[in-house]
Amino acid sequence: MSDDTRVVVDTNLLVRYLTEDDPAKAMSVDALLKKARLGKIKILFPSVVVAELVWELESFYRMSREQISELVNAILHTPGIEVQDEAIISGATRFYGQTNIDFVDAWIIEFAKTLGVKKIHTFDTKHFKNTGMEVSPP
Repeated sequence: MSDDTRVVVDTNLLVRYLTEDDPAKAMSVDALLKKARLGKIKILFPSVVVAELVWELESFYRMSREQISELVNAILHTPGIEVQDEAIISGATRFYGQTNIDFVDAWIIEFAKTLGVKKIHTFDTKHFKNTGMEVSPP
């Protein structure tokens, strides 16, 4: 796809679409997603957009981990959408939805696993208990 048919989107588009708290904006995002599904454009999401989306849905909209996990997985599987670090985001979303670990910590775990790294240094060792990783302060 050429550069003029690819677009990067910000978190607020996803929030408006998923929460429908502003129907006019949600409809405009729906039209954008339709263009992507039809192959007219390719929508690109930086991984930080997904992290911010999870945080907003959890913090401000009080959605459950399961709801958020389902929504992020739906985004990952939408035709015409490309998410940076999709495999890491997918694994982190699954881990986040099934545990009490924060999404960013789940992302760090999946990032390490993708690289074949088994050790994580952190001062928040309790956040990484029972993750299958060797965790310690530096």
